Amino acid sequence: MTLTSSTMLRRVRVCALSDLEVERGRAALIGAEQVALFLLADGSVHAVSNYDPYSRANVMSRGIVGSRGDTPTLASPMHKQVFDLRSGACLETQGKEPARLRVWSVTVVDGSVEVDIEEIR
Repeated sequence: MTLTSSTMLRRVRVCALSDLEVERGRAALIGAEQVALFLLADGSVHAVSNYDPYSRANVMSRGIVGSRGDTPTLASPMHKQVFDLRSGACLETQGKEPARLRVWSVTVVDGSVEVDIEEIR
C-alpha cells in the first residue's frame, strides 16, 4: 500500500498496466469489494464497482465500453443501462429508477495500476 503525504490517499497496487487490454474489463477483488478496471484507448484507466445495481449481479467487468460525446461509458452486459465511467452516473436507465456505480481514483505508477482504497474497508 502506498500512502502519499500530499494528498493522503491510500492506494493499493491491483495489477500491471500490461495486464489490461484496451476496452476490455478486468475484475479485481480488493478486500471484500469487487472492482471492474478498464483501460481506454486514450491510455486512461477507470475503476468502478463490478456490481450492477440493476441486475444485482457482479458483471460490470463484462460490460461494453463506449462513449457519449467526450464521455467514456460502460453499458451493463445484462440490461444495457449505460454509465459514465468517470462519475458512475447512469446516463440511460432503460426506463428504471436512476442508480449509479461506485467509482475509485486510479493512478498508474511505473507500469502498475493503483486504486485509491480510502473508501474500501
